[in-house]
Amino acid sequence: MTPPFLEILEINKRFGDINALKNVSLNVSIGEVICIIGPSGCGKSTLLRTINWLTPPDSGKIILQGDIIGSVTGKLTIKQNRLLNNFRARIGMVFQQFNVWPHLNVLENVIKAQVVVGKKNSEEAKIKAIKMLNEVGLKDKFDEWPDNLSGGQKQRLAIARSLAMDPILMLLDEPTSALDPELIGEVLTVLRNLVKEGMTMLIVTHELGFASNFADKIVFMDAGEIIETGAPREILKFPKTDRLKHFLDKLSITSF
Repeated sequence: MTPPFLEILEINKRFGDINALKNVSLNVSIGEVICIIGPSGCGKSTLLRTINWLTPPDSGKIILQGDIIGSVTGKLTIKQNRLLNNFRARIGMVFQQFNVWPHLNVLENVIKAQVVVGKKNSEEAKIKAIKMLNEVGLKDKFDEWPDNLSGGQKQRLAIARSLAMDPILMLLDEPTSALDPELIGEVLTVLRNLVKEGMTMLIVTHELGFASNFADKIVFMDAGEIIETGAPREILKFPKTDRLKHFLDKLSITSF
């Protein structure tokens, strides 16, 4: 039996008295798009950050393509750090606050990580950067500074920068939450194109219309736990738990 592309096994994480993740387990198949929904503070973002070990869990395992990632035994050895960095290079992470480099122009933003982390030569990195910026609709913005971009353009830049690293997995943490309503469509269009290309993605989102139409699976979290998992129309139209019903009622979800 072929193992899952990504395995999240019994992850636990505490921040002081707050139990942020409670025994969370999830399998992800290659090419699968999973949207994670739930109320604010339920552990969605923390879960994404444990996958690439930006926030190491207190216990549990993350396994990508059969490789166990990270260590919960304390300080990492030099070898473990090297393995962790190699692992992170295979994962694209897009944050809700863009995290683009303000001192570099648009093209330089996409070139930099390829050269420093990916060890590409500058010309190869430039060719890749141009390709990725064209794909996210920023072909006329190469020389612009990030401060001159709209929120939607900054987020598309962040996505292009991640894609230029040739990730096998994309993690997106509320990629539209910091945007004005009229700019959300720009980013969702890019995400739809990634879905069509078969990119494996975990997306924390409140855009339930997008999740309904493009996710293979929706995961509902509350209080650090996965409460329900299922196909979009099943989980949004026929929730099994009162917690999910209450969450959808608060959002005035009527039909999908």
